[in-house]
Amino acid sequence: MVATALTAPSAERLRAVDEFLAEAWADQAAHDARLRDLAVRVRFDRGVAHLTGEVADAAQLRLVRELIGRLAGVFGVWGRVRVAGREPVVVDLGCGGTKQYPQNLGLDIYPAPGVDAVADLSGSLPLADDSVDVLFAVHILEHLIDFLPLVDECHRVLRPGGVLHVMSPWWGHVNAVADPTHVRLLDVQTFKGICLQRPPGTPRWHPLHVGCDGASIFADLTPLGADDPAPEPPHLARFFS
Repeated sequence: MVATALTAPSAERLRAVDEFLAEAWADQAAHDARLRDLAVRVRFDRGVAHLTGEVADAAQLRLVRELIGRLAGVFGVWGRVRVAGREPVVVDLGCGGTKQYPQNLGLDIYPAPGVDAVADLSGSLPLADDSVDVLFAVHILEHLIDFLPLVDECHRVLRPGGVLHVMSPWWGHVNAVADPTHVRLLDVQTFKGICLQRPPGTPRWHPLHVGCDGASIFADLTPLGADDPAPEPPHLARFFS
């Protein structure tokens, strides 16, 4: 359940939480037979779990993501993991000169070192349908007056089982309003609206994980097909009021 008043944790507390999460995950991996032989490395950074390595199939990756996401103190589960020997197609939207992983494809409206393709994120993405495994939209949505067309484009280009990772300033923190180029305010409940409250016929999403650390909003979303079942209420209750 999301609190209505949050205070951003200090850097010292975040480091301590990362240490706790690393120990908790190592203990779980050692005692859960499903995890012992997986070649997945997990690093925690300010409450975000970063996954690298390889799994035999997509089901193993889903299992790791789900179990890590259940740990208290995890705000997001990001990653670049090979599945059955195949390198994932990972795209950073609006990356500027900084990608989440160096091997990612970077898209930005302005050319810069690290930008692999120039693209206006308010229009169509220069990516084929069902061609991407992971999309990062880090500090992007708050810059778009209407970000739903971009969210819909993300749904179009993601493969089934793909993930959209979002990070944006939380509306209640000064960072949300200190930058004059921010034109939208976001909350955890914003992603409830994206996943559950859009008109029939629009792209549907399943929230894998949604959280707020008092300064930023994190959301990991996977696309749903037209015939896929809606998320179950117990799952939604983890994130939304």
